[in-house]
Amino acid sequence: MSDPAQLARDRAEIKDLMGRYLFAMDWHDTDAYAGCFTEDGVLDYAMATIVGRDAIREGAVKFREAVGKLFTREDGSPAILRHVLDHIVIRVEGDEAWTTAFWWEMTDGGPRRTPEIQSFGTYEDELVRQDGQWLFRRRKIYNEFIPGRESPVENPVHQYDEAAKAAAARN
Repeated sequence: MSDPAQLARDRAEIKDLMGRYLFAMDWHDTDAYAGCFTEDGVLDYAMATIVGRDAIREGAVKFREAVGKLFTREDGSPAILRHVLDHIVIRVEGDEAWTTAFWWEMTDGGPRRTPEIQSFGTYEDELVRQDGQWLFRRRKIYNEFIPGRESPVENPVHQYDEAAKAAAARN
């Protein structure tokens, strides 16, 4: 990309989308969560691979119910979950972008509601700008603690560097 100011805006908007996604998930705002995806967006996560906003919204409800049983406080009530995002790599080529990031999940499920890190993994994303807004076209969530859902052995940044190069060659 030749315009540094546009690249900075794109990166800021994409980081904002990533943050909005996590706040929507942690506060169980299923409409905002599904709204982070294109109408035909794909979410590939531990429970399923689902396609389309309506299915993603339903998946968010199922996720909330499942984690409410999985992560609990000492008294058996559902723990509060908060996701943290770090190590974000973003590649932008025109109206397409690719990201990979490290995430971890904390709960208040420790003794006397102290914080505990319950899980961690990586996100691998394909994004598209539609009507001036960045949205997830595809999000794959890797979970290091679930057999078969671990992050790939190869550095995921290389995959998105190659995708960005291919997009630049098309444009």
